[in-house]
Amino acid sequence: QVQLVESGGGLVQAGGNLTLSCAASKINFRLYTMAWYRQTPGGQRALVARITSDSRANYANSVKGRFTIARDSANQITYLEMNNLAPEDTAVYYCNGASVTRDIWGQGIQVTVST
Repeated sequence: QVQLVESGGGLVQAGGNLTLSCAASKINFRLYTMAWYRQTPGGQRALVARITSDSRANYANSVKGRFTIARDSANQITYLEMNNLAPEDTAVYYCNGASVTRDIWGQGIQVTVST
């Protein structure tokens, strides 16, 4: 079955850095736009960053200049490098892959930023 598996989450102090990874399997990776979303308790799932198959990226205003999304086509991994983290970045982060016909989600991974 197709799947996306996130890793690299955890606890970090404000001002610190963390990099998330999303490993894709059993998909034609080049056909998918990849993205990271995040969700806080009681909140809506919101787009953080998106990257196309030809590596064009866009970001939510709240993370622009601090986060970088990248993709490794050979290993089918999508990264989210997060710098200068703040407590408002605390959330469950979800990896997403979207093609013309399919929409795939990972299970989510917790990121907690302490003061």
